[in-house]
Amino acid sequence: MSPASRFASVRNGESIEASKVPVVSAPEFRSALLRAGAAGYRLAALLGEPAPAGRGASLLAVLADDAAGKLFLVASEPVERFPSLTPDLPQAHLFERELRESCGVEPEGHPWLKPVRRDGAETAAFFREEGSEVHEVAVGPIHAGIIEPGHFRFQCHGEVVHHLEVQLGYQHRGAEALLRGGPDRRSLAVAESVCGDTAVGHAWAHCAVREALAGTLTPLRAEAVRAVALEVERVANHLGGLGAVSNDIGFLPATAYFGRMRGDSLNMLMAMSGNRYGKGLLKPGGVAFDLPPPMRAAMAETVARSSREVAEVGEMFFSEPSVLGRLEETGIVTAAVCRDLGVVGPSARASGVDRDVRQDHAHGLYRFRHIPSIKLESGDVYARTMMRWLEAKRSLEFLSVALARLPEGELAAPCGAPAPGRLAVALVEGWRGEVCHIAKTGARGTFDWYKVVDPSFHNWMALAMAMRGGEISDFPLCNKSFDLSYAGHDL
Repeated sequence: MSPASRFASVRNGESIEASKVPVVSAPEFRSALLRAGAAGYRLAALLGEPAPAGRGASLLAVLADDAAGKLFLVASEPVERFPSLTPDLPQAHLFERELRESCGVEPEGHPWLKPVRRDGAETAAFFREEGSEVHEVAVGPIHAGIIEPGHFRFQCHGEVVHHLEVQLGYQHRGAEALLRGGPDRRSLAVAESVCGDTAVGHAWAHCAVREALAGTLTPLRAEAVRAVALEVERVANHLGGLGAVSNDIGFLPATAYFGRMRGDSLNMLMAMSGNRYGKGLLKPGGVAFDLPPPMRAAMAETVARSSREVAEVGEMFFSEPSVLGRLEETGIVTAAVCRDLGVVGPSARASGVDRDVRQDHAHGLYRFRHIPSIKLESGDVYARTMMRWLEAKRSLEFLSVALARLPEGELAAPCGAPAPGRLAVALVEGWRGEVCHIAKTGARGTFDWYKVVDPSFHNWMALAMAMRGGEISDFPLCNKSFDLSYAGHDL
């Protein structure tokens, strides 16, 4: 029997009648997810919908079959407690903690049920290793740099890290609660603000959900403008990350060059939208602004110059023996660990796990113009940093072609109200990895619930695993190599 035989199937950016999602008993739900996980399916989302009677919640799982380009959905009957999936399906670990926190559902047998975001996390106990020579190091939530707040608790023997526990939640703003009951005039702005450096990625996922629920077909020109904006966002953040890694190891020429080139990409977003992060460019049904010929010509010139400079600075950086000595064999995460934890994006591809929404669940312009995926094997800081340089170069190549061959057509199609009683899933490959938005409408066509899964939600545990057996002095460098979002996790 196929592991998906009891599931409903949709494609990325499609909607389905909510009543057609199979509802199974809690034991069947668990068995189905374990079979799917064993068959190589990935847990894109696991959420709970509070039961009408007010006790417990119905669980909904979204599983991705990346090889087939399909998404599968299955729901459980209302439960107040269920046997935890985590011991057998580790990628469910943070989803189950979130379920307990948000719905009061108890995953029995979960190894570490600390709060994820809400009050209580600060007073909950940390994992503690005992021993006369073991010591504990606490870092954050307030840091020396201008970064978001997060707490890191290390269990060390000398300089060697045995365990790192990451405690977040300080940036929790209630984004999903603000989206429930919509869509309204603020919904798009909330989606753009889930993670400020991925405004285009989250805006696209939100628009795709609303378009799927309304049955709107987005014009190809609008999809092309969206893809241009997403790749410019990717280049800006990858170059910023390369500069941050350079700074952490004291290779300041590359820090200066990458920082300046990041500014060029941010200025392109500014020209496209009036905002250096691309806010206000996308809207349900299409885009708000066109790329007229003079702007395209100026952007093409910037892209051509950036392509040359990114190649030259990267070659200088990666040919320096002192750089390689610091990056290689530091913070290794294996492919097996990535698969177990459901790691996504460049962090997964740097460990040999080829996951990319642009090829696996292609949408918009990516259905017609592909960006060849890059995969490295070593899974260390070197691979994660090299991945970002190579992806920036690939994105610049894509932009060169996309700007020269922008299709004709309208900028937007009318996007009406969402149809009632439907459920939609949208995936977008943000620069950190898979951005997932899921919405379900009620009888009046408003969002009964709205779920966001930022790639950092999947990937923070990979940072903890990268530190195991490493030296605590490697932490800032490992942290920069993943470059994860605190706000995207905390919502």
